[in-house]
Amino acid sequence: MCGIVGLLMANESDFVNQLLFDGLTVLQHRGQDSAGIVTSEQGRLNLRKDNGLVKDVFQAHHMMELRGHVGLGHVRYPTAGSSSCAEAQPLYTNYPYGICVAHNGNLTNTGVLSVEVREKFQRHINTDSDSELLLNIFAEAMASNTKTTPTPQSTPTPQSTTSSKTMVDTVFKSIEEVMEKCIGGYAGLYLINGIGLVGFRD
Repeated sequence: MCGIVGLLMANESDFVNQLLFDGLTVLQHRGQDSAGIVTSEQGRLNLRKDNGLVKDVFQAHHMMELRGHVGLGHVRYPTAGSSSCAEAQPLYTNYPYGICVAHNGNLTNTGVLSVEVREKFQRHINTDSDSELLLNIFAEAMASNTKTTPTPQSTPTPQSTTSSKTMVDTVFKSIEEVMEKCIGGYAGLYLINGIGLVGFRD
C-alpha cells in the first residue's frame, strides 16, 4: 500500500511542489517508510526522496529545488523489495525522454519480468522493487513504439520528432503492452519528461 499523486499545472510558470507536498501529507497514512517528489522544469528533472515521513524528508531548501509545473509524489509502504532508500520513489530512467514512476501495488510475475528486462531489453535493474520493473517495461515499450528520424544536425526532442496525436498513440500503445505483460494489482503514474503525465491501473 502506497500513496501516489501527480499534478500538471496549465500555467507553466506555476510550481507544483507545495501542492505535491500537501497531497503527500494527506496521503501519509498510505505509507510511512519513505517519501519522494519529482518535478520537471524546462526539461530538467528535480528529484528528492528519502526514508522517513513527508515532513522530515522535505525541508525548505529541498522544496525550493523542486521547481516545475508538472510532478509526481509518492509515500511508500513496502510490500515488495526492501526498506532501502534506493527503493524510495519516484523511480527514474533516462531513456527514452526521462521517465519517472510513482507506483502502488504488487506485480505477481516479477520473476518472468526480471528476466525479460535484464536479458531481452538489456536494462539494468538496481533494486528488488517491482516498481523498477514496471518503469523499465514501460520505458522499453515507449522506446520501441516511438518512431523518430533525427537529422544529423540536431538532437531529437519529443516535440520535434512526433506530432501530439502520434505521441498520444505511442503512450497508449505502450500502456497496453505493459498491462498485457504485468500481472497483479497495481496503479502507476508516469511523468514523461517534455510530454506530460499518464496514469493507469490494472
